[in-house]
Amino acid sequence: MSDKVLFITGASSGIGAATAKAAAASGWKVGLMARSADKLEALAAEIGENALALPGDVTDLAAQKEAIARLVETFGGLDAAYANAGRGTNSSGVEAGDPEAWHDMIHVNVLAALHTAHAALPHLRERKGHMVFTGSAAGRTHIKGSVYGATKFFIHGLAGNLAEEMREWGGRCTLIAPGMVDTPFFDEAKPDKLHADDVADAVVHALNADPRNTVREIFLMPTN
Repeated sequence: MSDKVLFITGASSGIGAATAKAAAASGWKVGLMARSADKLEALAAEIGENALALPGDVTDLAAQKEAIARLVETFGGLDAAYANAGRGTNSSGVEAGDPEAWHDMIHVNVLAALHTAHAALPHLRERKGHMVFTGSAAGRTHIKGSVYGATKFFIHGLAGNLAEEMREWGGRCTLIAPGMVDTPFFDEAKPDKLHADDVADAVVHALNADPRNTVREIFLMPTN
């Protein structure tokens, strides 16, 4: 596994940071992208020589292409990309919602994920690589007025459609769909819910599956 390289968005905290640590512990080299340069540098220093901090805005396609190019130049290729960056809004519902907040959320949850895939796929094709997305339990059911949930419905559809596209050249695509996770995404701690490490374990399980096995989806829910 020493030559495997993984690109992660939303890597500065929560699920992204936990996945970076878990993947590195499993032998992967990791490229870490998020806007918070200080947090990325600290995480890369914690992981060591197999991590590269790639600060940038995931909603900027050119920035993602540049980050992946730096990662490939540093470690020699790209075997997997994890479109994990995401955000919610403080307002709920459609009638009472904030259209400006929707704009920002959709650019992160939808367009940035598309940018990750678009930027990564030419490199992944070279190694019959793996694309991973963070979906959500909110993308598997209807929640009253949830625009956030609607963005995750998009991700679920994208992951399934991309899996069919990638299989034509031997690539794999996985959707990770967790229920509520105790991360900085929420203002209050939720220690009885899933932890970021639980989601990271699911990502690494999919990445390390035998190449004959495409783990299409992992759906995690808190026990309580």
